[in-house]
Amino acid sequence: EWLQSVQAMMILSIIFSVLSLFLFFCQLFTLTKGGRFYLTGIFQILAGLCVMSGAAIFTVRHTDWHQASENIPYGFAYILAWLAFPLALASGIIYVILRKRE
Repeated sequence: EWLQSVQAMMILSIIFSVLSLFLFFCQLFTLTKGGRFYLTGIFQILAGLCVMSGAAIFTVRHTDWHQASENIPYGFAYILAWLAFPLALASGIIYVILRKRE
């Protein structure tokens, strides 16, 4: 079912984001000076891609849930998901570029 795949993508995104946060704190204390936060950035980029996949599936398949003639708005969570995608992707790229200072 497409709705379950959307839910799975969003849950995976949350898991990747939380994992990225914990990895950032771990790398903050264990990484040598000048090291990059590659692992943190990769998990954050994966979180962004999961959000994009879930929102894209919902965009394409929402007419299966509601009839096209009903004119039901998407809602704030849909907009929030599309806003979270570029933010997660940008933060992941910044993590990859970021170097540890003293």
